[in-house]
Parts: sequence; C-alpha cells; structure tokens
Amino acid sequence: MILADKIIENRKKNGWSQEELADKLGVSRQSVSKWEGAQAVPDMKKIIQMSEVFGVSTDYLLIDDIEEPELPEVAPVDNGLEETVREVSMEEANAFLGHNEKAASIISTGVMMCILSPVILILLGGLAEAEKISMNETVAGMVGTMVVLVMVAAAVGMFLMMGMRGKQYDYLENLDIDTEYGVSGMAKERRSQYAEKHSRLLIVGIMLCIIAAGVKMIVLTCIRQDGYDKLLEEGDYTRLNKKAGKYDGIYWGIALAVYLGWSFVTNRWESTWIVWPIAGVLFVAYREIVKAIVRAVNKK
Repeated sequence: MILADKIIENRKKNGWSQEELADKLGVSRQSVSKWEGAQAVPDMKKIIQMSEVFGVSTDYLLIDDIEEPELPEVAPVDNGLEETVREVSMEEANAFLGHNEKAASIISTGVMMCILSPVILILLGGLAEAEKISMNETVAGMVGTMVVLVMVAAAVGMFLMMGMRGKQYDYLENLDIDTEYGVSGMAKERRSQYAEKHSRLLIVGIMLCIIAAGVKMIVLTCIRQDGYDKLLEEGDYTRLNKKAGKYDGIYWGIALAVYLGWSFVTNRWESTWIVWPIAGVLFVAYREIVKAIVRAVNKK
C-alpha cells in the first residue's frame, strides 16, 4: 500500500474529512487532496505530524510493504454538527464541466436578452414621439412593452431550464466534496488552458460593458471559471463561502423584483438598469456580513 492510500485509509478510519485533517496538520485541504491523489508527497515534518495524528509509526507511512498493526477502532468524536462529504468521480466531474459550458452560453444569452429587452420599447417610443412611424405613443408603448415581456419571459425560461438541468450538480455548491484521484489535476489543467481566454473575454467584456454583448462575455466567462472553482473548492466556493452563499438566490431575487417593479411603475427602462451595478456593489458587503455570521455560528 502506497503513502497516498495509507493517508486516505487512516483519515477515513478516524471519520475525518480532508479539511479536518488539513486543520490538524496546519495545511490547506488542497494539499491533503494532492497527497491522497499521489500528486505530491508531504515533507518529513508533515509525515511525523501524521504519524502522531493517526497513531502509527513513520515507518508504516513511508515503507510500502509495512502493513498497519491491528488497533482497536476509535469512534469519531460527535461534536453535534452533522457534516456531509460527497465523493466526486472523474465521470461526474467531466459531465459537470460539459454542462457548465452549455449553461454559461445559454445563461449569458438570457442576461443579454434582458438587457436588450427595453431597446425596442425606447426606440418605438422615440419614433412615435418624433412622428416617424404611424403608431401613436400609446400604441408604441404597448407594442414595446409586449416585446419586453416576451424577451424577459424567454430569458427566464432559459434560466429555469438550465437551473433544472443543473440541479443534479447542486451538491458542488452546498456540500463539502472529496474528489477522486486525478479530478483535481484534470480541473486545474483545464482551468489553466482556459485562463488566457478567460482573461481576454473579461477584458473585452469590461471594455464593452455599456452594451449587452460585453455583459454577455463577462457572464459567460465567469460561469465557466466558476465551474473549475467549484470542483477545486476555491474562490467563491471554499467551504466557508458555500455556507455563506445559501441565501444568494434570495438577494438576487429581491434585486430582480426591484428592477422590474421600478421599471414597470415608472416606465423609465433607460435608467432603471442602475439597479444592477448598485446590487453588485452591495452584494460584496452582504456576502461579508453573512460570512461573519457563519463564522460566529461555527464557533459556538
């Protein structure tokens, strides 16, 4: 049995997640994942620490031929907190990344449609006011409003469709995960290959953010990048951020309701878009407050 297998066996025997073992050794969860995936080897200091934590000899850990002596099983300590860790196979990881690429394209297109939806309304209203078309302002407003409703409804349908298709992968956002051998390496390699394109789309999208195509680029590339972060539990998908992100849907639902309510009541679609940049700025503060609350609850 090689060192990687011995670490996995002893960790699971003690009922610890990769993150719990990492905390005991003073390293990151990704380091433990690399050791268990045989992608890296711990230094001698960490080997000695592991021998103490597992209650085994360093010879047992370092020498493949030595098997662990029979010891009485130690029951995991019940801390009163239920923790679920989900295994992610290579097949599941590849399927998720494939779905995520499609979702990025469709969702970003839906976002662009929402942004473009008031254009016909504003255009028809302006043409009617200038008497450039045969419609009066009232009819032009009604036609423009119908176009807005159809485009927004289509976009919402796209969001719901991708949400239902991606329901099977919700565990990546809601549960702690352990990836099988090779998954972390595959995700990092694909993220590295995508990094240049991600930066290019992000830069161009920011430069063109005043038009819908720029926003589409930003949303598309950020969703694809998030897919890699979900598998690697990095960025916004660390275990703390997963717990803090459970209520993000409510936040953005309120933002959408404010945008649509304000727009339909005032009929000033050309200016109500300001809701989104304001919501984006406030979201940072909202997330930090939620994370502080999660940390306080976990300490109790």
